[in-house]
Amino acid sequence: MRVSLKTLAVVAGAAFLASPARTQDVPRNPYTQPSTAYYDVQTWPSNFATPGYVRASNSGIFVESPDRIYLISRGEVKLPDPLPASFNGTIASLPDSSRLKAVLRDCIIVANSKGEVLERWSQHDHLFAVGGRGPHRIKISPYDPERHVWVVDDSGQQIYEFTHDGKQLVLALGEPGVGGNDERHFGRPTDIAWLPDGTFFVSDGYANSRVVKFDKNGKYLTSWGTKGTGPGQFNLPHGIDIDRNRRVYVADAHNSRIQVFDENGRFLDQWPNIWRPDYIMISADQHLWVAAGATDMMLKYDLNGKLLEAWGKPGAGPGEFHDIHGFSVDALGTFYAAEAAGGRTQKFTPKPGANPEKLVGPPAALSRLR
Repeated sequence: MRVSLKTLAVVAGAAFLASPARTQDVPRNPYTQPSTAYYDVQTWPSNFATPGYVRASNSGIFVESPDRIYLISRGEVKLPDPLPASFNGTIASLPDSSRLKAVLRDCIIVANSKGEVLERWSQHDHLFAVGGRGPHRIKISPYDPERHVWVVDDSGQQIYEFTHDGKQLVLALGEPGVGGNDERHFGRPTDIAWLPDGTFFVSDGYANSRVVKFDKNGKYLTSWGTKGTGPGQFNLPHGIDIDRNRRVYVADAHNSRIQVFDENGRFLDQWPNIWRPDYIMISADQHLWVAAGATDMMLKYDLNGKLLEAWGKPGAGPGEFHDIHGFSVDALGTFYAAEAAGGRTQKFTPKPGANPEKLVGPPAALSRLR
């Protein structure tokens, strides 16, 4: 077991340098390159909120292709009258009292890379009324030729599987609005990841402190983890992904670390001192990318836990981040970031000549659609 690492520290105006064991991978107020050093940035998609409203928290995004991008939001917030002078088109610029009163409408949309809204899955908005907060994560298994769409609803205590076109609800796991830590219930689940045979894992979650394993049909197989700070324990497992060697990576958010397990839950490793890892993704070239919510940075690690790149800064300006809650990348390297607190989605297009090592790599390609 490795409980400390030689890490790389971010230093103003300097390259990454080796640092002593147990130092922070990323300081709380780092000096790093902004995203605009590598990307051209624009707000995306076009405004799809009802007139007189603004989109609420943008909790997640998944890019199937440049022509089909799934976006989840926690509804819409009615704009105050008069608007505050500070209003910039996002919920972050509204008074707290206003942005807490969201209407769960158009929680799932499909858009293209131009920002045009193609579909509104409003027929499913009622599912999120049970928990009242709206969806938390949206994904497609890379191994599914039917490309079913999975949505994790933490406050509703459920996970939904929809057909690719959203017309049918195929599977619902968990009991609506009822939490628990047994085989049939969740404790505010957060994320999902798959093995090639369809076996899947759920990080569970805001209330529970475990990972739950299911077979391809949604049958419970096992779970592991308890509340705590030791190896194999969790304090808000908020994200999960799996590498090509079937190792399971868990963003242990409030313990500020990544934990690594085999597919049966055996603890393998931990990478400490990553301030609140909110979302993780393994790229096709087998690097782990982390959205660190406490520092509003993107971090790139090799699969031994060595920090390779770190960039980004907090703020409300173009290319700055305000609580990255999810991200996704298309095959061309276009990177989309969803902001929970900022309530916006930003599209990052690689600049000509940008160092590819700095760019968030795309994940493994999806199975061909059947």
